[in-house]
Amino acid sequence: MGKGVKAAVIGGVFAVMLGGAGYGTYNIVSALSGDGSGSGVAAGKKSGPPGEDEVRKTTAGFFAAWEKGEAAAAAAYTNNDAAAEQLLTAFGDEARITDVTITPGAARGTTVPYAVKAKVTHDGKSKPLSYRSELTVVRGLTTGRALVDWRPSVVHPELKKDDTLVTEESAAPPIEAVGRDGSELTKEKYPSLGPVLDALREKYGEKAGGSPGVELVVRHTAGNAPDTPLLTLAEGEPGKLTTTISPSAQAAAEKAVQRFDQSSVVAVKPSTGEVLAVANHRTDGFNAAFQGKAAPGSTMKIVTAAMLIDNGVTSMNGPAPCPDTAVWQSQTFKNLTGMEPDEGATLANSFLRSCNTAFIKLVDEKPLTDASLTQEAEQRFGLGRDDWKTGIASFDGSVPAVSGPDRAAGAIGQGQVQMSPLNMASVTATAITGTFRQPYLVPPELDGRQLARAQGLKAGTAAQLKQMMRLTATQGTAREAMRGLGGDIGAKTGSAEVDGNARSNSWFTGFRGDVAAAAMTEEGGHGGDAAGPIVAAVLRTGG
Repeated sequence: MGKGVKAAVIGGVFAVMLGGAGYGTYNIVSALSGDGSGSGVAAGKKSGPPGEDEVRKTTAGFFAAWEKGEAAAAAAYTNNDAAAEQLLTAFGDEARITDVTITPGAARGTTVPYAVKAKVTHDGKSKPLSYRSELTVVRGLTTGRALVDWRPSVVHPELKKDDTLVTEESAAPPIEAVGRDGSELTKEKYPSLGPVLDALREKYGEKAGGSPGVELVVRHTAGNAPDTPLLTLAEGEPGKLTTTISPSAQAAAEKAVQRFDQSSVVAVKPSTGEVLAVANHRTDGFNAAFQGKAAPGSTMKIVTAAMLIDNGVTSMNGPAPCPDTAVWQSQTFKNLTGMEPDEGATLANSFLRSCNTAFIKLVDEKPLTDASLTQEAEQRFGLGRDDWKTGIASFDGSVPAVSGPDRAAGAIGQGQVQMSPLNMASVTATAITGTFRQPYLVPPELDGRQLARAQGLKAGTAAQLKQMMRLTATQGTAREAMRGLGGDIGAKTGSAEVDGNARSNSWFTGFRGDVAAAAMTEEGGHGGDAAGPIVAAVLRTGG
């Protein structure tokens, strides 16, 4: 969308030059201002939840004023009249929505659902608009009045804080995004690709050769997120954009993340860096698969093990004792409940069992320093340098050089280490090939992007990491999740504790042949509980 239109920030707006009063009429002339207006408080101020009659009268007055385009009057029925008036005004001015009719449904206590029907008009072109939303009536804190609890979703369910509604010529032409096999990728077929396709359109719409249309969109003013189209008044000519997505892997990813709330997964092709699938199942619509920033738990032990091997501290068959506890600078670290100590363990054994204490004890060995893990991550795995160019916004991981307890915590993927599923899929790809190939979703030739580079791993290090991941998938903590998968397979589990959460975040990364994948489920428990089945489902497709 063009950025010249005066956009209304969704603290509130909606000016409707409307016809019709679908909710009937209610006397709004005598309505008191909302809590934000500074009006006087009626004598005998009420308290407690609004009653049925109050809910009916408040919503009747609010809907009637909204239908008539009387933004100030409608806003007076809310508990944030300034924000509400702004958004209710913009509803008509920037969004060009008229002829509004609102039909309420049966109230559920103080919550009232409703259907909105209207018309959107721009340069002589009009289309009907319909959607459903709901509001809640609360008791005003200072007035004691029954008021609409104001939030942007009252205007439209897609609106969040700091969003706007705008109708105009699109800023970016539409695209026909296609997968690696040439088949079209749509939001209808692959719902969680919606934000990804919007981002691709914003960045590559013009380069793909399309022409813009006219749309009603949600414009997100926070976080630089691309517009979300709601209604097309005039079709543009889409340009064709080829992506690296594998439709079969994407379909499997979409289905897999639906099993667990707040889940994200990414699959990549280790031999090329191409992204084969990206899926999210989240209430906030955030592309956490690419942009998430969270402690990756024991999946980070892939990088830590590489550091130990590269610095000569130990090797796959070298010593890595696994005691009950390990103390690092006055902080005590423990293993998962039920893990038997093994003072004679090798690195491979401690890796496949995911023994925390083994890794904590080894990070104190010479020649390791506070910067060793950071250097391994940046130089060998291409992480944390802020130079990935995937085709859309992504996070490159963060492994800061730290001292004190956080240095030990970082070795087991806690402390200040942050990753996304994209990062961990790339870590696995680097570990099993020895070569860092920056993941990408759109071929760099399209816009001349320079992909990030890194030194990669020594052949011997990569061979040991791959074998330890194989053992973990067949004999260790990933065995149950990877059960039934044939071919050359490997994996690493992880669970990351988060302050305030009842359960740990579930992490899992694995490979099968030339496909590497990683997933994270917030509060999903152990790595094999939630993230593991998601990764296994994607790997099962074979890319």
